[in-house]
Amino acid sequence: MRTYFYAGIVCLLLVAACNYANTKEEEKTVALTDIAINNIAVADSSAAYEEPQQIPASGSPQQSSKPKAPLQTPESKPDWNKKIVKTASLNIEVKEYNKFNQLLHTSVAKFGGYIANEQQTESEYKIENTVTLKVPVDQFQAAVDFLTNGEGKINEKNISSDDVTTQYVDTRSRLEAKKQVRLRYLDLLKQAKNMEEILQVQNEINDIQEQIESATGRINYLANASAMSTINLTYYQVLNAAVQEPGEETFWQKIKEAVGSGWEAIGEIVIGLLYLWPLWMLVAAVLWWIRRKGFFKQTKVTQ
Repeated sequence: MRTYFYAGIVCLLLVAACNYANTKEEEKTVALTDIAINNIAVADSSAAYEEPQQIPASGSPQQSSKPKAPLQTPESKPDWNKKIVKTASLNIEVKEYNKFNQLLHTSVAKFGGYIANEQQTESEYKIENTVTLKVPVDQFQAAVDFLTNGEGKINEKNISSDDVTTQYVDTRSRLEAKKQVRLRYLDLLKQAKNMEEILQVQNEINDIQEQIESATGRINYLANASAMSTINLTYYQVLNAAVQEPGEETFWQKIKEAVGSGWEAIGEIVIGLLYLWPLWMLVAAVLWWIRRKGFFKQTKVTQ
């Protein structure tokens, strides 16, 4: 009996020992798992919040210790590739014609320009000069200001700008495309087998060449027109204000011209009638024949 009793106690001790060992193992496993998860979480959070390290410049503190500078919007820079044709028309009355004329001819070269056309007229009323100036586009406004900021009286000032950038770019693109087409035709010309094919391909090449030359001329024109601006300037000095300006007429002069024009009209009518003398001769002959036959007398007797 005692033997069974001791055996039961031993079995209970063994079961208790096994359970204790299993519990310790599970606690150890859970603890290790928690530690691993925590390490992964810490590593992930560190990786997420850690800023990339940068090598600081020599003699400067660490980048992380400096506050971030505010973002600055880059300044807009002018597009010098634009093709703009600028034109100005000026009409100025000057006090001293010779002085202004000499100053103009000596100053136009300082702006990098030249006089393309010049026409001077003089009458009893005034002396006038009309010139066409060509100046670089970057000196256009300076030249206009120089001409209009003097002592002269500005009667007219008109400035216009024409943006031909699109035309320039499109023409240049078509030119490059035409050149590629010409190269293909040249390859076909090398592969031609008979005279008919050679002539046909050569005609196409000639047409393409004409288009290329036309596009090249257009590009050169737009480039030159946008590089050199045009100033159409007219300046004059009144020599004698008492003399009537040509083109202006008084009331009596208009009456005199009206009477003269009327007499001229009457003379033209008379001359026009004289041109019809064969018709008048025919009418006179018909009337003479009718009168000779007595047609009018017979009509009176009948009545």
